[in-house]
This record gives sequence, C-alpha cells and structure tokens, in this order.
Amino acid sequence: MATTAGIAVPSQACDEPRPHGFLCELDRPRDAFRDLGPNWFASVMGTGIVAIAGASLPLHVPGLRVFATVVWGLAVTALIGLTAAWAVHWARYPARARRHAADPVMAQFWGAPAMALMTVGTGTLLLSGGGVWAVRADWALWAAGTALGLVTTVWIPYLMMTRHEIGEDAAFGGWLMPVVPPMVSAASGALLIPHVGSAQGRLTLLLACYAMFGISLFASVIIITQIWARLVRYKTLAATMVPTLWIVLGPLGQSVTAAGNLGTAAAHVLPSPYAAGAAVFALLYGVPVWGFAMMWLALAIAITVRAARRGLPFALTWWAFTFPLGTCVTGTIALAGRSHAEVLRGASVLLYALLVVTWLIVAVRTTRGSASGRLFKPAGGQTAARSA
Repeated sequence: MATTAGIAVPSQACDEPRPHGFLCELDRPRDAFRDLGPNWFASVMGTGIVAIAGASLPLHVPGLRVFATVVWGLAVTALIGLTAAWAVHWARYPARARRHAADPVMAQFWGAPAMALMTVGTGTLLLSGGGVWAVRADWALWAAGTALGLVTTVWIPYLMMTRHEIGEDAAFGGWLMPVVPPMVSAASGALLIPHVGSAQGRLTLLLACYAMFGISLFASVIIITQIWARLVRYKTLAATMVPTLWIVLGPLGQSVTAAGNLGTAAAHVLPSPYAAGAAVFALLYGVPVWGFAMMWLALAIAITVRAARRGLPFALTWWAFTFPLGTCVTGTIALAGRSHAEVLRGASVLLYALLVVTWLIVAVRTTRGSASGRLFKPAGGQTAARSA
C-alpha cells in the first residue's frame, strides 16, 4: 500500500488467503474500523448535494424528484452507517482516532462530519414535504453540524499554527475543509428561518447566519490565495491530491448559495432598506463570485486532465469532485431564480449533469474499493507504522 502526503493509494489486487472475498485486502474484517478517518464523511456530503441540487433544479424532468429522493436516502444511510462505524473506531482504537488530529493532512477533514450532518438535514427539509418531523430533524442536524463546524473552524487552524509541521509547499485544497462548515451553516440555516416562531428569533438566526458567512468567507479567501501561490511556485500537486483542488469551488459556490438564501429570508425579517439591500447583495456578490468559480472550475478540470494522462489513482480524495461542484450547481440555481436569466438556468442544468456523472463514477469506485477493503487501509505511513 503506497501513500502520498497522507492519502492512501490503493493497491492493485487482493492477497491471500481471501483473494476474491469481501474485504479481501484486509488481514481481518474488523480492520475496516481501524483507520476510519473523518474524510469518509465526504462521501455523505457528495451524495447529499446531488439530492439537494436535484430537488432545486429549475427543470421539470419526469423522475428527477424520485431520483433526488433515492439519492437522499443513500446519503441518510451512509451517514448513519459511517457514524456507527466511526463510533466503533473511537471505541476500539482511541489512540489512532486522536492521531488523526495530529496529522496535518487528515486533520483538515474534521470539517467533513459537520458538513455531512447539515447536508443530510437540508435534504430532509427539501425532499420530505416540509412536515413537522422534517423540520425537527433538520434543526437537530443543523445544530449539531454548526456546533462541530464552529469548533473545527478554530481548532484545526490553531493546531496548524501551534503544533503541525507545515512545509512551504504544503498548502492544498483540504485546508479549506475545516473553515467551510460555517458557510454551509449560513446557507442551510437560512432555510430554517421561516420555521422560527418569534420575530426576534428569526432576526437572531439571520444575523448569526450572516456572521458565519463572514467567518468562512474571509478564512477561505486567505487560504485560496495560499493555494494559488503554492501552485504557481511549486506547480501541481501529487496525483492523489489533485482532486482536492476542486474543494476551492466549495466556499465559492456555497457562498453564492448562502447569499441567495439569506437574501430571500431577509425579505421577511429585516426592515427597509436592509431587506432590499440583502437582495441586491445576493445578486451583485453572487455573479462575480460565480464567474471566478467558473474560472477555477476550468483550471481544476485542466489540471485534473493533465494528471489523469500521467495516472490518477483512485482515493477518497475523489469525493472532492462532487460536493464542491454541487455547491456551484445550487449557487447557479439561486442566481438564476433571482435574475431570471435563461443562461444561468441552462448553466445550472449542465453543471448538474456533470455532477451526476461525476458522482456515479466516484460512488461506484468507492463501493468497489470498500468491498475489497482497499479503502480501509491506513491513510498515512506514520499511522501504518504504529499500533493502537
């Protein structure tokens, strides 16, 4: 099993004694829990965003709603299964679980569980008919995800500044993972504002969402400039890390989505002229950021194609192809709805088609790698060298 910068590179075949069996690449089936990191929750994020975008797409296609609901069901199942498996991981291998935070690469993915919770919560609200149970479920998932996300936003950068050994060429898209959750909280929290009973409660939640929007926005801008500088100075990343360049799309697309959702919610919360200002901000902020996101998407595709020609081995980092792209879909949908621009409606459909194709490829590869046990192997040489 080879590793690159803390990310596992799958081996090619199963070894004896179970060359063709389930989890055949592991010594024992229970080893599937041994090195289960927070990066696995990216699969829930990537699956959930397909459902959310499908539910919001400005296109009436027979079966689309059913497809989105089925995918949402898969995200729910994956979240429940991974949460249970991660609990087993912490119970059986607590030392290994704690070392994930000490790894400067794996630590970044502590943001994934928070975003997975909120993604499933938003899907529940949008695809279940908006009943009382759906609102309550979304509240619970949003509250848990927001709390965890605010912790990772401070905790992981603190570790990077005080404990992690960070090289000059270490910047990569994963650095955004712990600081993006507040932006997801802002986008998804805006959908809960109408379900708050009191006027002051709605105002408090709206202002909190705008504050979290700012937390994530400015932290992301700082990190994106570091990623750009790293690419210019040291060129492209190792093959298994190339997909993480797509993570940059996450805060961009999610911020456009959040601005749109908050602008809509503000119309019923803020007094004049601030309600109109929120609507104006949603469009005049959203369009320029969307433009930069499309430029970055083109760069990310070009670099990914270049890496694929040289060999792009499958790893869990491939899930970075999904959720960030999905936020661009939801952001485009928000802009299309606000501006009534047909070109944006068309762009949202094209981006969603790309998202679905990408998700299908990554989901199938993940299923195969999980069945063989390949993806459950240690995610870093330093982890493999130790025993819990």
